[in-house]
Amino acid sequence: MPQSSASPLGTLVALGGGDDDALLALLTDLLADPDAPIVVLAMAASDATATGNNYVKALRELGNTNVCHIKIDERHSADKPASLRRLKEARLVFFTGGDQELITEFLQGTEFLRELNHRYRTKADFIIAGTSAGASVMPEHMLVSGYGWRALRKGGIRTDHGLGLISNVLIDQHFVERGRFGRLAHAMLTHSMSLGLGLAEETGIIIRHGQEAEVFGDGVVMAVDGKHMHGNNLGRIGRGSPWLPRISGCTCL
Repeated sequence: MPQSSASPLGTLVALGGGDDDALLALLTDLLADPDAPIVVLAMAASDATATGNNYVKALRELGNTNVCHIKIDERHSADKPASLRRLKEARLVFFTGGDQELITEFLQGTEFLRELNHRYRTKADFIIAGTSAGASVMPEHMLVSGYGWRALRKGGIRTDHGLGLISNVLIDQHFVERGRFGRLAHAMLTHSMSLGLGLAEETGIIIRHGQEAEVFGDGVVMAVDGKHMHGNNLGRIGRGSPWLPRISGCTCL
């Protein structure tokens, strides 16, 4: 796994969406301590309170005793003292699915995000996990739009800044089920030094120290290495015209 700065000590766990019971069980096993503090962040969800509470309940049913949902939105700042205190105590921070742009909207430029990044980089027992939107928001850049045949034309996708936990990686989710190969490949044209990871539902990846990757689940993780791209026509065509890359190195894991 490419990482531009000093390798972080923590662990990232990203799921491609779908049923996440197995993910929650995996996270419980990785923690290996029923009293380890867990923070759930559900700001991406359409009903953040209900979603956050449901995940708290599910994690407690797996035997985790110290789980809380931190509500962060336009009325609840990420930098509230109580929220920062809970983050500094946490061993696991879990991002739910929904709209990844809401995650960055409420976290970019905050002390909360700086502390999250610091703990990930300096704490060997610290885990950041996410499903769907909560997975795609982890890298420095994230895919936020692009659908079907539109992704095969210039201007048919959009990327934006993510949380910056890992560099030179793009993560797309619901990858097989929603036919998102086109938009991931398109994104690689403008992020050609990145590794593109397409995660099928109920399938994910564990990234340790920003370098070591382990796939889990029953589906497919597709890796597209942008460094193997030999050229494209994106700079010579107008908006709406089909793009054409020359890429080698597409691998199913």
